[in-house]
Amino acid sequence: MSRSALALQVGVVARRSVVRTLRQPAMVVPALLFPLMLLSINSSGLDSATELPGFPTDSYFEFALAIAFVQGALFSANSAGTNVSSDIESGFLARLSLTPLRRVALLLGQLAGILALGLIQALTFLGVGILFGAGIAAGVAGALVIVSLSLLISLGFGCIGAFVALRTGSGEAVQGAFPLLFAALFLSSMALPRDLIETDWFRTVADWNPVSYMLEGIRSLVITGWDGEALALGFACAGGLAALALAATSSALRTRMARA
Repeated sequence: MSRSALALQVGVVARRSVVRTLRQPAMVVPALLFPLMLLSINSSGLDSATELPGFPTDSYFEFALAIAFVQGALFSANSAGTNVSSDIESGFLARLSLTPLRRVALLLGQLAGILALGLIQALTFLGVGILFGAGIAAGVAGALVIVSLSLLISLGFGCIGAFVALRTGSGEAVQGAFPLLFAALFLSSMALPRDLIETDWFRTVADWNPVSYMLEGIRSLVITGWDGEALALGFACAGGLAALALAATSSALRTRMARA
């Protein structure tokens, strides 16, 4: 198959994926509303934490802003998994297996919906942050990097949701996996910097949790400016998650299409 034919296939599936995502307010609205609600609650309830010696900023809102981006990415897993499971349960994926559509085109096209939702989320959270007084220490370029890192995180978690759907073929399984992903957020440096976590086991878990470094990558651009180590770790963890999840999703799709 020529590259132009492959690009056409990807474009058709991507258009369907994006339109389908945007036409479902029940997916888009919670993915925007709940992270903003958690941001508001954390900012008002934990503001006294800024008085701790060594806390990186005097504004807990700036510290907590990164949480919205990562929590929003978790909703990408739910959105992607729900859409894929719906295609399986309706028989749409089985019908596609009878067409010349290549698996890579189907996979890349489905990811477009994840990235579309991730972009809406990233721009919304960034706009709300700036509107309510959060400065972006790294400037305009830093804001663009925040959006890029947020999209990479959304891609990683979105692929996890698609993988669960392809392996199980069940929307209920996708919903059941969501709390487990959410637990990864709470067992990270979400509420406090890792060096200020006093509970030993919690600090150890946060040190090994890749979500901590994703948060800190975004957080560094908001609070510190250009922190090469934090950004390298953030992109490495997000990119590693995306690569592993994408490979697992590709394998699960191959198996699912063979069964169909």
